[in-house]
Amino acid sequence: AARSVGAAGGDAALAAAIAGPQRSAANKARDAWRHPRETLRFFGLQPGQTVVEIAPGGGWYTEILAPTLREHGKLYAAHYAVGPASEESMKSRANFAQKLARDPASYDKVVVGTLPLRSAGDFAPAGSADLVLTFRNIHNWIKDGHLDESLRAFHAVLKPGGVLGVEEHRAPPGTSLEQMIATGYVTEDFVIDHARAAGFALAGRSEINANPRDDHDHPDGVWSLPPTLRGGDRDRAAFQAIGESDRMTLKFVRPPASQP
Repeated sequence: AARSVGAAGGDAALAAAIAGPQRSAANKARDAWRHPRETLRFFGLQPGQTVVEIAPGGGWYTEILAPTLREHGKLYAAHYAVGPASEESMKSRANFAQKLARDPASYDKVVVGTLPLRSAGDFAPAGSADLVLTFRNIHNWIKDGHLDESLRAFHAVLKPGGVLGVEEHRAPPGTSLEQMIATGYVTEDFVIDHARAAGFALAGRSEINANPRDDHDHPDGVWSLPPTLRGGDRDRAAFQAIGESDRMTLKFVRPPASQP
């Protein structure tokens, strides 16, 4: 049965999940850049919550969220379509499903659904989620043309007072929409403006995932940097020295008085 877990217990559950054997060594190696404990604490994660992870990709954060929430909470993972989608998204979805199936002790209670969400009821019940989390995905939704629709669906699936947590590659102020799509870096103002238009209030911003070594100007955009390293051996050492991208970390709230 679900029960309230105190802050200390919640922190212990999160720490145990981050250190746990269900995480791959390659994924743990990214902790120095992705700061999962600090990021999830900033968003307010607690083990008894209902959480929706949007576009989990290979499951980097799912490896942490699923064990943290397994006993007392609920995790929905909204992945890309299985059907007539791009080959890349189909492969990603299949790999994610295989990952969950290999370790039922960690992932047996994860509910997998399909993107894009057009409305709350597509996936989790309207007004049911404490947290909706998305990590480094917004640039894709801008390119695919469903950012605003998705933000409205996230708003509807959250409880009043619920939190939308966003981590995204950060472009310098004034970057054009065309450049955002080309490089994968998005301005904070763009994200905040679109979230507000969907009914959210900005509740906080953090520099947990900032990287001052990233000048945002690379031949393959954000994909020049680790972990993608799209340029192969070209300037590889320089890109590895920069590390992962400079990223915004924003917390939005569905205002308590708002309606779906």
